[in-house]
Amino acid sequence: MPAKTITEIRSIARGHTRTAIKTLVGVMCSKDATHAARVSAANAILDRGWGKPPQSLRNGGDGPLEFIHRIERIIVDPEDPEDTDGKDL
Repeated sequence: MPAKTITEIRSIARGHTRTAIKTLVGVMCSKDATHAARVSAANAILDRGWGKPPQSLRNGGDGPLEFIHRIERIIVDPEDPEDTDGKDL
């Protein structure tokens, strides 16, 4: 059997959406399921229906939250692909 592409796998998984949601609802409503299983199923249903709640970002200090982005350029010598520091060029 040939390897499935990500698109094919997503399509197959989406074809089971109704059954998966029914299963989650069944676990959530089951009196025999553990509380942890019921809460987990309820969270999964809410996340899929309403999206995950936004995550708040907290700063360690009293100042504004800072983001630092680093862009690094790596030069590779075609004669020596193992050399990625670019110092020998």
